Amino acid sequence: MSRQSVPNRALQRTQILTNHILQSSSPSNSSLSPNVCLQFSAPELTEKFDFDVREMRKLLDAHNLEDRDWLFGLMIQSKLFNPQKRGGRVFVSPDYNQSMEQQREMTMKRIAYFSDKGVFDGWLTEEGPKAELKKLAIFEVVGIYDHSLAIKLGVHFFLCLRGGAIQFFGTRRHHEKWLRETENYVVKGCFSMTELGHGSNVRGIETVTTYDSNTGEFIINTPCESAQKYWIGGAANHATHTIVFSQLVINGTNQGVHAFIAQIRDADGNICPNIRIADCGHKIGLNGVDNGRIWFDNVRVPRENLLNSVADVSPDGQYLSSIKDSDQRFAAFLAPLTSGRVTIAVNAVYSSKIGLAIALRYSLTRRAFSITPNGPEVLLLDYPSHQRRLLPLLAKTYAMSFAGNYLKLLYVKRTPETSKTIHVVSSAFKATITWHNMQTLQECREACGGQGLKTENRVGHLKGEYDVQSTFEGDNNVLMQQVSKALIAEYLSAKKKNKPLRAFGLEHINKPCPVIPSELKSSTLRCSQFQIDAFYLRERDLLQRFASEVSLHQAKGESKEYAFMLCHQLAEDLGRAFSERAILQNFIESESALPSGSLKNVLSALRSMYALVCLEEDPSFLRYGYLSADNIAAVRKEVSKLCSELRPHALALVDSFGIPAAFLSPIAFDWIEANSWSSVQG
Repeated sequence: MSRQSVPNRALQRTQILTNHILQSSSPSNSSLSPNVCLQFSAPELTEKFDFDVREMRKLLDAHNLEDRDWLFGLMIQSKLFNPQKRGGRVFVSPDYNQSMEQQREMTMKRIAYFSDKGVFDGWLTEEGPKAELKKLAIFEVVGIYDHSLAIKLGVHFFLCLRGGAIQFFGTRRHHEKWLRETENYVVKGCFSMTELGHGSNVRGIETVTTYDSNTGEFIINTPCESAQKYWIGGAANHATHTIVFSQLVINGTNQGVHAFIAQIRDADGNICPNIRIADCGHKIGLNGVDNGRIWFDNVRVPRENLLNSVADVSPDGQYLSSIKDSDQRFAAFLAPLTSGRVTIAVNAVYSSKIGLAIALRYSLTRRAFSITPNGPEVLLLDYPSHQRRLLPLLAKTYAMSFAGNYLKLLYVKRTPETSKTIHVVSSAFKATITWHNMQTLQECREACGGQGLKTENRVGHLKGEYDVQSTFEGDNNVLMQQVSKALIAEYLSAKKKNKPLRAFGLEHINKPCPVIPSELKSSTLRCSQFQIDAFYLRERDLLQRFASEVSLHQAKGESKEYAFMLCHQLAEDLGRAFSERAILQNFIESESALPSGSLKNVLSALRSMYALVCLEEDPSFLRYGYLSADNIAAVRKEVSKLCSELRPHALALVDSFGIPAAFLSPIAFDWIEANSWSSVQG
């Protein structure tokens, strides 16, 4: 396509060659001048938009905007983040032409840079929701740049330390010794739970720990090859210590899974005695993370290295725990995975935002075919089919952004009473959002055509980087089964006690069953009450069906676990219904909090798009008769209307993500200039 084939009016409408000032100045603890950020900040909008993009960004990011913008600027100004000039713009991204070894070392250099600049100051010593939200915001920005870098930090800070194993399972002696010594990243942690033979089934791990009362030491051993710790992020090259999850055998009795601190390398990087470590090798993504395998050959650790908030062993070898039920003790040891699922979910939202920002910007300047003889070619996003590909995904990403913010608040304000709710919601959202992310990246890659294959344009590469999210910190299908099991347990317990439901947002089941109109008009389809009623109806009916079928199988003599297995399809449907209802509920609440105006109007359209696409995509609505075939046809027609209504807002909606231009890609801007001969020449 020649430059002349793109009419000037199109270039004017979507021109994004000037920069605007980000909303927030740099925090006072930054050595970066506030003006440094401006050169590479988000593009100035030359269209007149119906809503305030800055206000929308505040809603989406929700917290710590100044800290986010400070870190964006911190990365942009350093050569460590591989700045490259393309099409008159500077972009920062990891150099994926590097070998796996080079990527790993560069990840460590970037972490050292962050540490020198004070990014981690207070991460492990400051407490409370405000401190935790700041850490989550920083983590999200790091993930926008490089998933490997985010995962490397996430394993250390979220799984092992504050918010992870040492905070949850440790007591004062562990907090004082390990939390303060690891904030500067000199002591580097990894998290050894997964084994070659056991991933999702943590209860079945085979590593064994015994206690020697003569020396006051625990002895950790890998008894067979399937017990080797596998996929341990940080283990292959850099970690000095690990949290080891192991079966604890005391006086011949297996007390179940417990957690220990073990040193695996000395300060010089040498592997410790009786430790064997091997590399997991090259992966389809995340090659900046040194995943390794660990064998423990009767490794001795001090008695104090047992993380003992749940259970302890006395110096003379007596097992001590206030939690007598082994199932409850095991559940307590899964607590650190909650923080992992929270960070995975919110980072997946930002990955979807990157893909959509790039694909939608490209579709606003790229033209193809004409609809009249010798007429101008049509912008990709002016094709209804292209709108149908991307705009429903945009609406879903908005919905999941609000859900992610709710999940973060639930997590940082956690109490012992909310732990079960956090487990269920984080499991559901982690699965739903990461599945959505992979669908979004695939569609965005295809929507960018051949340009989507180029690594510099990010979308295709992000697929490989984020694919792992569907299985780590819990396989998505297994997590959804856990959600359904928690729902049925709550439902049956309330029914048995003849009490109303009070957990997991199931209170709607205490009310009369919603009635769906036989004929759905446009005004009804866009009504939030109709939408939530439809989601309520689906969830309550699936929960009742699931409980009924499980009870039926049990009445025939099947075990409860086998009955669950036989009802797996209903369990999957119920998990989806719960997650989508919770997401819609959060969207409605976020929208309701706004005053009337243009911002609320566009959010209302996005909310309707999200709800109706869910109605259209889930076969349950037809399978169980919640909606008729005619109603589904009406839903589909309304989605197309919403696409055309949201089309004029597309650029503003992706600019509201607040992602600076430098963190997108050349095809999001002047893709002709980025591919010109002059650009090739440097």
